Amino acid sequence: MKSQTLKENKDFRRLYYRGKSTASKTLVTYAMKSRNKGCRIGITTSKKIGNAVQRNRSRRVIRAAYFELENRIKGSWDLVFVARGLTSRVKMQEVLKDMENHFKELGVIDEDN
Repeated sequence: MKSQTLKENKDFRRLYYRGKSTASKTLVTYAMKSRNKGCRIGITTSKKIGNAVQRNRSRRVIRAAYFELENRIKGSWDLVFVARGLTSRVKMQEVLKDMENHFKELGVIDEDN
């Protein structure tokens, strides 16, 4: 099932306050079970990350890593990814590894896959 995008500020805020979170050098992940069908994702890149080129690359890298793991997600989740300063300077595989660990820690995907 194709993921939808979180766009409303209230959705982001709800995840920041009520969702579980975990962080690594390249990424911060917020997750919360959802009643909707399928997953909804949001990506945040602040001006601290760098200029527009670096912020856009961060978003692309995070999105690519997410789509690699998308079919392993069990159930419906709302997910928000926050880019870190390092995100725009690393390869997608590194972000993918961090995201997979975050998903396992938060219970979004099974440990054995």
